[in-house]
Amino acid sequence: MPSIFTKIINRELPAHIVAEDDTFLAFLDITPLVMGHTLVVPKKEVDYLFDIEDETLAAMNLFAKKVAGAVRKAIPCKRIGVAVIGLEVPHAHVHLVPMNSADDLNFTRHKLRPTQEELAKVAEKIRSSF
Repeated sequence: MPSIFTKIINRELPAHIVAEDDTFLAFLDITPLVMGHTLVVPKKEVDYLFDIEDETLAAMNLFAKKVAGAVRKAIPCKRIGVAVIGLEVPHAHVHLVPMNSADDLNFTRHKLRPTQEELAKVAEKIRSSF
């Protein structure tokens, strides 16, 4: 069965996409830790990040770096935190989280519930920051 991320990649489910190329997709997390929390996924469904082919994994990091730069321009923060959890969705992904403190990358805390309008505005700010 395709993962929820594969359904987003195939445009079967909506998402606030901020960047895309032939191999990767970046979109906003709908329950972010902080506004601007972005997910980077390979379009090819692979469950575990370190099962991705070396060349693709390296390219994914370079893609994530570009996305992180745009997020940092769009969302005032000290850093973009990077996390790989990989337990909640069986599709490799990297979390890019705008950070002003270490707690901003705490996945055990309460998540935000922004409206679709709020997410759309943030996505547009990030897209325009490339």
